[in-house]
Amino acid sequence: MAKTKAERIEGLNAQIQQLQNQKKELQQKQNEDARKARTKRLVERGAILENLIPNAASYTNEQIQTFLIKTIIPDNARKFLDGIAESVTETAAAKPAWSTRIDGTAANVKSEQTARGTE
Repeated sequence: MAKTKAERIEGLNAQIQQLQNQKKELQQKQNEDARKARTKRLVERGAILENLIPNAASYTNEQIQTFLIKTIIPDNARKFLDGIAESVTETAAAKPAWSTRIDGTAANVKSEQTARGTE
């Protein structure tokens, strides 16, 4: 049965509405994923901070913030961070065969990946 032009327009408008709703749902999911990733990053970095500062739980947020400002703001620390940021952007695609753990020991990433079967 042949549809009239008005019926076809109505059907296309319904499809447009469905696609707009799908787009909205995908954008909401993308925003939720970004929030979850940010929360995970903040929790991990907070754990690193508490691991490196003795009795970190006994300090207030303001004291921790002041400590970080005093230790990170100096020029040598800023230059170091800038160097890290540059090296990250340059080597984002390439993973080294080794890395340094927080405790300063070298870790062979490739052999650890192979041992875990994640290569």
